[in-house]
Amino acid sequence: MRLASRLATAMIGAARGLSRSSPRMSSLSSAPTVALNDGTSHPQIGFGTYKVGFIPASASAAVAGAEESGGEVATATDIVGDALDVGYRFLDCAQFYGNEVQVGEAIKTSKIPRSDLYLASKCWSDAIYDGPAAVRAQVERSLRDLNTEYLDLYLVHWPVPGKHVAAYLELEKCQAEGLVKSIGVSNYAVEDIEELLREASVVPAVNQIEFNPFLYRRKTLDYLTKKGIKIQAYRALRDGKAFDDPTINAVASRHGATPAQVLGAWCVAKGAIYMPKSTRRERMVENADVFDLAAAPTRRLFQARRAHDARAIAAYKAPT
Repeated sequence: MRLASRLATAMIGAARGLSRSSPRMSSLSSAPTVALNDGTSHPQIGFGTYKVGFIPASASAAVAGAEESGGEVATATDIVGDALDVGYRFLDCAQFYGNEVQVGEAIKTSKIPRSDLYLASKCWSDAIYDGPAAVRAQVERSLRDLNTEYLDLYLVHWPVPGKHVAAYLELEKCQAEGLVKSIGVSNYAVEDIEELLREASVVPAVNQIEFNPFLYRRKTLDYLTKKGIKIQAYRALRDGKAFDDPTINAVASRHGATPAQVLGAWCVAKGAIYMPKSTRRERMVENADVFDLAAAPTRRLFQARRAHDARAIAAYKAPT
């Protein structure tokens, strides 16, 4: 049987029992949490803030031009405010995203109790390269920009060669001091984590990597599972580039779902933390409605087309 056919069969079989005509409502109010290896809980769905109201200077013109356009440009404060209003409580942030001040304004305006929020941020590569003092300075800046006394999660954004271990060790100190509750990494390959664990005292709670049905990193997933490290999945929706895929559309059509919901359900079913992003309020609601589909009877919800690590993380080049 062809791979695409097997994928379709597995996906469709997994979703049986969902009414094609049943209304699909946001499940944010009942969204589950996952247990991290440090004893804390992490919401399984959150709102990604990358390029929300801001396009990083390093983004190409083609990437910038691919952003949604038309009408008045919404600010990050407006967009994140909408996400909080529809029920998102986990916000995935980073210094590199350039919008943490605006995210902090949205949080303040929302008047949502801090205890109801889960705030995560990341240390960018320039600070990692500059050393532990610069890493700590970025942690403190995120605390100021997000108007909070602590962060629920803080990550080393990239495994900068020769530098990332020292950055992580500084995060261990920040965790011990109560500035951050959990610490982790982002864009780490298995060998990067192995290098880190030779010196670290705290096993990373999460590894944020690209993860979707077209990039099913089975080797990485198996390794992280053995270590008790959860995946935070970015590009789970592949920036909309998989919405025309015939297999994804077949499942979506059969079960009254959207392609985005099918991709999100795959991510959740694999136990990953799902972080969709949209600038449109209606899509924020739509993207969150994945848990019924992900909890379909069979454990083999979907089969990936590529059951191996198909994407290599580009080697970091130190700034000159």
